[in-house]
Amino acid sequence: MITTSNLSKAYKGNQVLHIENLDIPKGQSFGLVGNNGAGKTTYFSLLLDLIKPTTGHITSNSIQVDKSEAWKPYTSAFIDESFLIGYLTPEEYFYFIGELRGQNKADVDKLTGQFEDFFHGEILKQKKYLRDLSKGNQKKVGIVAALIGNPEVVVLDEPFANLDPTTQIRLKAIIKNLAEKGGVTVLISSHDLMHVTDVCERIVVLDKGEIIKDLATNAATLKELEAHFAG
Repeated sequence: MITTSNLSKAYKGNQVLHIENLDIPKGQSFGLVGNNGAGKTTYFSLLLDLIKPTTGHITSNSIQVDKSEAWKPYTSAFIDESFLIGYLTPEEYFYFIGELRGQNKADVDKLTGQFEDFFHGEILKQKKYLRDLSKGNQKKVGIVAALIGNPEVVVLDEPFANLDPTTQIRLKAIIKNLAEKGGVTVLISSHDLMHVTDVCERIVVLDKGEIIKDLATNAATLKELEAHFAG
């Protein structure tokens, strides 16, 4: 599904990412962990063609992402609040994304109606602009907007940050459902080792832009990750 080949990114001669080979099959729930500056967001930015690679490339369904836009119709993401449009209400933003994804208002309403528990009464029908919502509520909007239009690939950067414990638990259920029932390829980066271990069947550890561990998640994975970062 997603193949990374001889990929690197450097700024002013300083290399921040170098991944020789990385294959992510269709339907896999994939976690990316590492300390600040490890290259997680850089990798996702390259995957989404937000920045250009110094060398190498990423392909999605055999489409080179920096050479064609044919991957965009089946790919969605929420990286940070810059993906939002601050002067829109959540409803207006959802409808805008829906229009881009070929969904009418009824389609969007049906989808967003499934996330009432996740929204916790703080998103819809509040007559607030996105810019006036809390960081956590902005994240809720961005995550659900990324699910509009039945994407095959969903990319979420630090989705658990700024969410309260109840919402984190509900988000984990949403992510698990995507991968298990929908066959969606889900890519997540996170600093929260427990959450990423709970929802991802595979976890890659980045350090200084390079892969140093590639783990199939099992009962011992969390302890292994904790030991690695403690050391």
